[in-house]
Amino acid sequence: MVVAVIADIVGSRRLSDRAEAQQLLDSTIAQLEQSLPLASEPLRPTVGDEQQGVFEALDDALAWLLLLQLSLPDTVECRFGLGVGAIDTFPSAGGALHDGPGWWAAREAIEHVHAKQQRAAPSARTWVVASPGEDAGVHIAVRHANAYLLARDQIVGSMNERTRRLTLGRCLGVTQRDLAQAEGITQPAVSQSLATAGASAIVEGYALLRAGEPS
Repeated sequence: MVVAVIADIVGSRRLSDRAEAQQLLDSTIAQLEQSLPLASEPLRPTVGDEQQGVFEALDDALAWLLLLQLSLPDTVECRFGLGVGAIDTFPSAGGALHDGPGWWAAREAIEHVHAKQQRAAPSARTWVVASPGEDAGVHIAVRHANAYLLARDQIVGSMNERTRRLTLGRCLGVTQRDLAQAEGITQPAVSQSLATAGASAIVEGYALLRAGEPS
């Protein structure tokens, strides 16, 4: 299963410093890719405020993008369209170009999540679309993934920057004691912040996505 990913910055035209936001996003992606290199083609800027990347498994894409959401500061927020399907790559004068059903599905997905934000699910930030040529099992898996993502984005979207950092740390196995020390707060304060934000569901979900992966 190949997963094409398109990401863009939410409200990029309204940002007071678009260049700074892009630098923050690029540096966050680079740091995360260095510590957890799950993408076969890491997210890279393409045009405007878009990033594109490729993963070899849907679980890997969902896990990595969660960590990216948790890593970003309040000033930069992204939405993600994931397309499951074949990917074609061919050379051009400007470098390799991507095309094919996976990318068409990713484009449909990011347009869909943008529409969801405007109406039924303002907190939605991530959506998956399977290309028509994928088998029934893939389409079922994608439907289940989207049900999970609607809840996940709601929880993550309600967190403040510190709580996202704490949740990120717990996903990566950092103890509450060490997180408290890094934040300059008490361990009970960490525990309360995580509990109030519903972070345990996010951490457990991440563990399920990474189940079976080597530690």
